[in-house]
Amino acid sequence: MQHITAPELAAWLGDTTKNPPLLLDVREPWEHETCHIPHVVLMPMQTVPVRLQELDPEAVIVCICHHGGRSMQVANFLERNGFAHVINFTGGVHAWAQQVDHSMPTY
Repeated sequence: MQHITAPELAAWLGDTTKNPPLLLDVREPWEHETCHIPHVVLMPMQTVPVRLQELDPEAVIVCICHHGGRSMQVANFLERNGFAHVINFTGGVHAWAQQVDHSMPTY
């Protein structure tokens, strides 16, 4: 599994010459309402197994959570289920708020 940091993801998303990944936010709805990175797909961790068919196994998927633990579990699950291009977002939205978007609320 690959890992990506907040500054690396920000640079990727800001580079219009590169295709953006699918940003899969696996947090709970209340967490997403508190703060989120723009253009994420919200799919709480416990719903991923039943919603797996909604995801393209060939897409580049960056799994996101609060600090990186849940997203790593989901990324591992996706890899075990045949997803070829899965990346864990190390540090999660907390790192994004500290390193990229200082206006983002934290919790």
